[in-house]
Amino acid sequence: MAEILALDDVQDASILVGKILKKKGHTVHTFTDEDEAIAHARTQPVDLAILDIKLKRMSGIEVLALLKEINPAMRAIMLTGYPTMETAREAMGLGADEYCVKPIDRAELEEKVEKVLALAKAG
Repeated sequence: MAEILALDDVQDASILVGKILKKKGHTVHTFTDEDEAIAHARTQPVDLAILDIKLKRMSGIEVLALLKEINPAMRAIMLTGYPTMETAREAMGLGADEYCVKPIDRAELEEKVEKVLALAKAG
């Protein structure tokens, strides 16, 4: 199964992502701090990052760019409570594979994670 990094400034949201995906057999590391998440990615393998777009100090888009520098093969799903075409385009342009709107729907998240991980295996 996959090594997943979940970053959301709301602790309950990152914990929820973790609970959903751990039930699917993934290893999930949850963070509410951008620097801690980035430090984790520098020292541990990450197959998939699930990032909220609105964070405390940086945007999820900025974190995505840094994570992609560390690991260009890493896949990403962006989360937002404020969907706009502009943020979707920007996220996809930086290498995000999917986009989920909050509140998180369990079935949608599971489906998108499986789809993105299948893309990673396909190369």
